[in-house]
Amino acid sequence: MAGPVKRSEKLKRLVAVQRHIEKMAEHELAATTRHRAEVNQSMEEVIDAIGSMHPIHRQFSQQYAERFGRLTTKERQLAGVQQLQEMKVLKERTKADRLQDNMKDARDDEDREAADNSIYELIEITLASQMIK
Repeated sequence: MAGPVKRSEKLKRLVAVQRHIEKMAEHELAATTRHRAEVNQSMEEVIDAIGSMHPIHRQFSQQYAERFGRLTTKERQLAGVQQLQEMKVLKERTKADRLQDNMKDARDDEDREAADNSIYELIEITLASQMIK
């Protein structure tokens, strides 16, 4: 049977989970950034079509203007989502860093306690051996 789970081990598992949550938030942000780039590319294509002198494009200028309006709205929405996701990534990273610092502190405390216990055991053995003599 294993001994009691140390605080640093528990924190180590929490750090791993928190880093995973951070990675998930980063992937969401990357997906939103890609989607936003696609919307911006579509906006550029619509602008080019609106400014084109080709007769076919002139016939669809109203549809292009409506599409551009929808794309502009979508771009604004994605910008807001991206900003929220950036804040979430930062928040999750901060949590993970804080947990990691706590884990290191707990490990230092455990190492210090183990060293102290070793010294106490050595003192007890020395005193016991002196009492036997």
